[in-house]
Amino acid sequence: MNTTDTTDTTVSTFEGPRGLAGVVVTETELGDVRGREGFYHYRQFSAVELAESRSFEDVWHLMFRGTLPADAAQRAAFTAETVPLRRLPAEVRDALPALARACALSGPLAGLRTALSLLGASAGFRPVYDLDPGRRAADALAACAAVPTLLTALHRLGQGLEPVEPRDDLPYAANYLYMLTGQEPDPVTARAIERYLISTIDHGFNASTFTARVIASTGADVAACLTGAIGALSGPLHGGAPSRALDTLDAIGTADRIGPWIRERVLAGERIMGFGHPVYRTEDPRSRMLRDIARDFGGPLVDFAVEVERQVEEILAELKPGRELHTNVEFYAGVVMELCGLPREMFTPTFCAARVVGWSANILEQAADSKIIRPAARYTGPTPPQPVPALG
Repeated sequence: MNTTDTTDTTVSTFEGPRGLAGVVVTETELGDVRGREGFYHYRQFSAVELAESRSFEDVWHLMFRGTLPADAAQRAAFTAETVPLRRLPAEVRDALPALARACALSGPLAGLRTALSLLGASAGFRPVYDLDPGRRAADALAACAAVPTLLTALHRLGQGLEPVEPRDDLPYAANYLYMLTGQEPDPVTARAIERYLISTIDHGFNASTFTARVIASTGADVAACLTGAIGALSGPLHGGAPSRALDTLDAIGTADRIGPWIRERVLAGERIMGFGHPVYRTEDPRSRMLRDIARDFGGPLVDFAVEVERQVEEILAELKPGRELHTNVEFYAGVVMELCGLPREMFTPTFCAARVVGWSANILEQAADSKIIRPAARYTGPTPPQPVPALG
């Protein structure tokens, strides 16, 4: 590690890798990703095991309160806190039709950035720097509970439909599907989406989580932190891949086209959406779980996806020897959401409906540390100082 003095002699810098890959910037109790093992966890529990055995509300409680509900009564008490927060303030609800029209080309995720800012302003969110831990947590809880309502309302309004009011008797995932479609989902579909949502609540210091924590380190309010995280998530290299991975299956079309289609694109240096991950050096555990969920549904799409996965991994192993390239969460997430009837434009927003809990937990953890995140950059422009030229 090379250490060089900056112009401020009280500060030193070191040369980190591009993209800060592998650089530890803080400590966290919320979880971690162990990429070489193909394992990730929320606090001390396997995230996949939580998705298989617990409810979304239970894991939300774990991320916010530090423990899983000990019994049904504790789960019910936490649910009773969150359910009333699903309903939007009148001034936010009344603004959504105009917002949906303005975002007709960009979609609900773009609208959510503005809607969350409005929600924060309407609810009187204040800078986390000025709040005690209880008030910060209350703001974060309110934001998380409102996100599914905002997303589904913006989507429906964009389709020329009236928003569907949340139901107090439905769990988080089932209520999300109900507000999206206007119909109560069957238990199998609701549980499949719930498992997907649980599996994507958090995933280490990815770009959007890091963005949320950077903003939280400035002491900004919860809505500002979440808005920044959503902006990072909207990038195709982060959260925009589930529908793109499914588009790849559509473009291939039939099993006899898999090999030629994939080879052509790999040799051209193109990225195959749904394959590869910056952290995992083995199979993504989320992909493995979602593949099992897809197989439970069965059908031609699942069979085709499994065959595409098999052939793509063979071709990548041949053309890119020595690299471990497997399906990531987006590949089978797209398949599962398609099987559950979600429109493709809602794939990434659905991811957001889960990740908002992880972002918020990270915001609360960061808010407890008053140190602002302020890295350095190496200047590579013309040598300064140079004389300022006179106006000709």
